[in-house]
Amino acid sequence: MSMERTGSKPRIAVVLVAAGRGERAGAAEGPKQYRKIGGRPVIARTLETFLRHPEIAAIAVAIHPDDAVLFAEAAGKLPEHVVAVPGGATRQASTLFALRALKRFEPDIVLIHDAVRPFADKDLIARVMEKASNGVGALPALAVSDTLKRGGPDARVGGTVDRTGLYAAQTPQGFPFRSILDAHEKAAASGSSDFTDDAAIAEWAGIRVDMVAGSPDNVKLTWARDIAMADERLSRQETAFPDVRTGNGYDVHAFGPGDHVTLCGVAIPFGRTLSGHSDADVGLHALTDALLATCGVGDIGTHFPPSDPQWRGAASRLFVEHAASIVRAKGGRIANADVTLICEAPKIGPHRERMVAAVADMLGIDSGRISIKATTNEKLGFVGRGEGIAAIATASVVYPGGLA
Repeated sequence: MSMERTGSKPRIAVVLVAAGRGERAGAAEGPKQYRKIGGRPVIARTLETFLRHPEIAAIAVAIHPDDAVLFAEAAGKLPEHVVAVPGGATRQASTLFALRALKRFEPDIVLIHDAVRPFADKDLIARVMEKASNGVGALPALAVSDTLKRGGPDARVGGTVDRTGLYAAQTPQGFPFRSILDAHEKAAASGSSDFTDDAAIAEWAGIRVDMVAGSPDNVKLTWARDIAMADERLSRQETAFPDVRTGNGYDVHAFGPGDHVTLCGVAIPFGRTLSGHSDADVGLHALTDALLATCGVGDIGTHFPPSDPQWRGAASRLFVEHAASIVRAKGGRIANADVTLICEAPKIGPHRERMVAAVADMLGIDSGRISIKATTNEKLGFVGRGEGIAAIATASVVYPGGLA
């Protein structure tokens, strides 16, 4: 297969190897690739690195046959170019199965990466891609800096190993796809199954492998302490840059015949009523949109279509509570809600405390985090003419994780 497609860049795919059991990290706590660091599973963070990369055309994740549910929970809904593949008894077998699954995507280059290396950065990936694009294998590596000792019997030191020219291998390792697939197939057919990485298989098959600079941050999470340190590192980062989101909402309803208006969950006697969706609580409709905006899940019409007769006359607190439940399901914590009612009448001040208490109850937060205020439109426009009421709402929500 030619390395470069006519008039385009090479098509690049990724294999994530995630079928191990990870006993050294403490089997009782489950496979290490599903442990959480910084509030998210290791494998989810590793996968996200490659999902975000604009040059990755396909990803095959080799998982243990017993881990389908764990993987689905950790990874969430995946795009069509990502496939999960049952792994084999060894890392080598799992990689081969994943490579076979990528054949239908017709990649030119494949990057093979340990799922428990969640800190591979874009610069490291770029170095591997560039080297592999030249038709050779690419191995990220770091020169060994520690003094190496050879162990003898009874834990005695048997000698010092010359570290000159010694390197610690990392992943992702990059290869021409067809070459490394053929090498894996030949290794499997020969019965050879003791290769510790894909560069070793490439060397065995006569594929040239060149080294590129690795990254000291690109650690493999092997022991329980590694996972704890990764969690601490991410927690520090994400505390420093919290994921705070702000959503805005706006709504307006015209007056119609009636004897009261409902605003922010409180019925106020008045010579007219607001007409429209449900009980036409303009303040709560705006607040619903503001909450939904913090996690990008549409607006009030998406979840409660005005054309659906079941919402005719419904209490708008149902909408706010639904939006709040979506926010909480995504791990969000509502920090503040601010509603401004724009009207010439009725007077809002006498009812503000009850409104604040009602909204605090709907959101399940302290009333000190709720602001409800009112203003007139200075006799201008439809509000100034007393034809209806408008509302603007803002919600601030803190989500898990942090900003990249």
